[in-house]
Amino acid sequence: MEYHKPVLLEECMEALQINPNGVYVDATFGGGGHSKRIVEALDKEGTLIGFDQDEDAEKNILIDDRFIFVNNNFQYLKRYLRLHGIKQVDGILADLGVSSHQLDTAERGFSFRFDADLDMRMNQQGEFTAADVLNTYSVQDLQQLFSQYGEVRNAKTLANKLVEVRATKAFKSTGDLVFVLESVMRGNRQRYLAQVFQALRIEVNQELEVLKTFLQQAMEILNEEGRLVVISYHSLEDRLVKNFIKYGNFKGEAEKDFYGNIHRPFKLITKKAILPSKEECNINPRARSAKLRVAEKN
Repeated sequence: MEYHKPVLLEECMEALQINPNGVYVDATFGGGGHSKRIVEALDKEGTLIGFDQDEDAEKNILIDDRFIFVNNNFQYLKRYLRLHGIKQVDGILADLGVSSHQLDTAERGFSFRFDADLDMRMNQQGEFTAADVLNTYSVQDLQQLFSQYGEVRNAKTLANKLVEVRATKAFKSTGDLVFVLESVMRGNRQRYLAQVFQALRIEVNQELEVLKTFLQQAMEILNEEGRLVVISYHSLEDRLVKNFIKYGNFKGEAEKDFYGNIHRPFKLITKKAILPSKEECNINPRARSAKLRVAEKN
């Protein structure tokens, strides 16, 4: 099974503007598709550091003296770069999507296509799972979770139903959850299930908070004119990335100094997000929702 087809590969390479002698970070190594191309563009003085918290990603490590693998979450970017004696880098790439491998590995519980344990942990060393969310969160917390992270329209109805069902039987499998969702879902079935599973995955892995931490550290460690290249797959992530590269904050509000000058830590290389071509979407349907944003540090 192929681990993951790299999304927007050529566009990412062009966006990074790789200096063969430079130092680069692939913050979401996964199957190593993006990393392989970056290393190919480096000479013997160049370095690439790949981050991935998923133990399965270790199977794809590149055997190359120019490559360093860090089996941890990219929220610890600065810490691990310092451990390797690296203070500044020339470019950072992050593909925020769930890998094809994770979606297609039934026992990981990321997909509603399989009946498996309600897991959804990106880091298998973590103890908090999707089952814990469903079995312990209050009605109010569940409603907020599905409304905010999944943009589920009937989040209140869903939350009430989940709490009602778990009173007699705890949620253990994705099949348990899908059975309940079938009774309350509105609109397109696949879209509804995807929204609920997305919300749970974001909560289990604290994805939005982790993304914020990563972006702030990325800004600090990039060299002047260093490139930040980020692929997102849903509006919550994309909004954070867009606001941060435009204003240096997540509120999406311009911050001005005493003289009224707007603080802009980045120069936008692309004002609008770059989208995958129809050809790529036909070959790799999981690329359909991808949005690539590129910024250069001022």
